[in-house]
Amino acid sequence: MAKIEIYSTQVCPYCVRAKDLFKRKGVEYTEIRVDQDDALRQAMMDRAGGKRSVPQIFINDQHIGGCDDLYALDQAHKLDPLLA
Repeated sequence: MAKIEIYSTQVCPYCVRAKDLFKRKGVEYTEIRVDQDDALRQAMMDRAGGKRSVPQIFINDQHIGGCDDLYALDQAHKLDPLLA
């Protein structure tokens, strides 16, 4: 099973949408909350090429991007192979 990490904040509708997609697909993920920890936000930015927005999603340590990027992968039928 894929290793999925989602950097998120508590009040982020895009984070909720991304997590909902993973739940519908029946895959587990690790949520990393960055809203109250500057060190975690900096780690996210370092991994995501400087991006500050949430969510930032990684599958098997590959940077996927944000929620729109995740849904675009799914619509292109490229997400499921990454999750296997």
